[in-house]
Amino acid sequence: QVQLVESGGGSVQAGGSLRLSCAASGYTYSTYSMGWFRQAPGKEREGVAVIDSDGMTAYADSVKGRFTISQDNAKNNLYLQMNSLKPEDTAMYYCAHGRFASSAVWVKLNPRHYNYWGQGTQVTVSS
Repeated sequence: QVQLVESGGGSVQAGGSLRLSCAASGYTYSTYSMGWFRQAPGKEREGVAVIDSDGMTAYADSVKGRFTISQDNAKNNLYLQMNSLKPEDTAMYYCAHGRFASSAVWVKLNPRHYNYWGQGTQVTVSS
């Protein structure tokens, strides 16, 4: 059973930065995708940034150039560095894991392809 535990959320003013972390455990297979998704009140969950087991990344257009996804060498920890934050980035952010890898960005960023989810961490950006 894959377990994901997020940390690092908080409140920040527009233009500020936050770094989210996700501790992953319980998987042994070599092909996977892991990513960050977010959900604002009244909106659907959306993909933010994803990295797969080959190190290929994908980003939502709204965060390109501002957010960076990475993982440590042991691939047990996933990170999301968020810079130049905007009020529209306010949401609950979730770490997710799926047993697949795809070159298609729309597949990577689609939450339906992910089997395991963390409990979420709140990010609030004030103007």
